Amino acid sequence: MTQKVVSVGEDTSYRQVVDVLVGHRFSAVPVVDEAYRVVGVVSEADLLRKIEYAGAEKPRMFESRRRRGERDKAHGSTAAELMSAPAVLATANMTVTAAARLMNTEAVKRLPVVDDLGRLTGIVSRGDLLKVHLRLDDEILADIEKAVLKPFLAEDSRAVTTQVVNGVVTLTGKVERRSSAEIAIRLARQVAGVVEVYSRLDYDFDDREFRGPRQPFGADSPGPNPPFGPESSAGR
Repeated sequence: MTQKVVSVGEDTSYRQVVDVLVGHRFSAVPVVDEAYRVVGVVSEADLLRKIEYAGAEKPRMFESRRRRGERDKAHGSTAAELMSAPAVLATANMTVTAAARLMNTEAVKRLPVVDDLGRLTGIVSRGDLLKVHLRLDDEILADIEKAVLKPFLAEDSRAVTTQVVNGVVTLTGKVERRSSAEIAIRLARQVAGVVEVYSRLDYDFDDREFRGPRQPFGADSPGPNPPFGPESSAGR
């Protein structure tokens, strides 16, 4: 996440917003109120509507509601009139997985990050999410051993060997229960920088029949994923 965030106020003029985007080479900028709460986002697409609808004052016959809204916005002169609202937001404790899914679902390239009161504290972009995959293998290995094997496998952790090469994790060894193997694989995927996880884990006892409704092997679960730490999409 980038903490030094450029923002504009609700009364910022169209020309001033353009100057901010061009001057900083941004494609969008958060709009904040007097309490620094995020109320919307102005993007290049929002500003370009002035060009798209130039000279077209009246709606066309059978024009959709969305097009009518865009036409009305094209006549705006301040950030509050031009912005897309409500803004799609992230919180500081949101994981990279959740942030990436939110960006994909909402088709946005960045997320303003806010505190519990909705005040702007930073911004996370697609580039920020990809940077975590530049972590060193030794850092990834240390996280898996410290945040996955030791706390979640307890005594079994001594029997598991972890290898990390270019972000690809291989777990080798034998644990007591199949559920322990599942946990190790599932949580290793959630460590920041992990690209793929391969399992060579064996187990002494298949405890699936003694558990409740079975989750798909490798399904998502709460883990040691830090704020803006990714979850690998790789399988076993």
